[in-house]
Amino acid sequence: MIQKWWNKYIFILVNAAIAVVIVFPLLYCLSGSFMTEGEIFSSVPRLLPSSLSGGNYAAALRMAPLFRFIFNSAVVAVACTFAQLLTGSLAGYAFALLKFKGQKTLFLLFLATMMIPGYAIIISNYLTIANFKLNDTYAALILPYMTSAFCVFNMRQAFLSLPSELNESAKIDGCNSLQFYYRIGLPLTVPFLGSLGIYTFLSVWNQYMWPLLVTNTTGMRTVQIGLGMLRFADSNAFGPIMAGSIIVMIPSVAVFLLGQKSLIKGLTTGAVKG
Repeated sequence: MIQKWWNKYIFILVNAAIAVVIVFPLLYCLSGSFMTEGEIFSSVPRLLPSSLSGGNYAAALRMAPLFRFIFNSAVVAVACTFAQLLTGSLAGYAFALLKFKGQKTLFLLFLATMMIPGYAIIISNYLTIANFKLNDTYAALILPYMTSAFCVFNMRQAFLSLPSELNESAKIDGCNSLQFYYRIGLPLTVPFLGSLGIYTFLSVWNQYMWPLLVTNTTGMRTVQIGLGMLRFADSNAFGPIMAGSIIVMIPSVAVFLLGQKSLIKGLTTGAVKG
């Protein structure tokens, strides 16, 4: 009994320590966004500001159009997320439940693309976008990320987890492949769609290199580029930089918190069988 009690509280303490290490930089960034420059550069490190002041937030908004950057990132992230879920679910359904010639070979080719680093094809993608004269447009930011082998693989596993009898009985009742996909398959794979949607949204939201390559004007920049602009505007203005970081962090944190249950459910679905 004592051993179980000891193991339980050791587990709690270890997890609490890990949580503090992970969350501390975010909390310090939030605290620092309200500090004056003198408090930030104080010889004795401060954890809390002497008073709450929005001066750093006002300065950050003056130094860069952060709300425009947030709007651009939101448009791109939502469009890419929707496109990846649509193409991933369609391809995953085809690989899981439809039978056609070369199915396994084609799926292996899809998996092989996951082993190619993104930076290895970024130049070819850029040249393609430039040849179509799409630079500095939403299309340039969205088109290369409308599908994902990772999403296809996960949706294939989601459809494979469905009972085979379900598909057979649907065919007997006169349900064709497309009807089974959107009437039965998609509703039953919502947890997978939710977790993939959150993952995709956050991945696109945090992109830096690709938006930097294909956008030239301030009005088309995304949030990560905007934070870089704050740093280059005044390398010593850590207060506005931390304030800008908090501003651009709010949408992604909100998406994560709203979809946390769906994310956990999607990650654990099928993990335990009973």
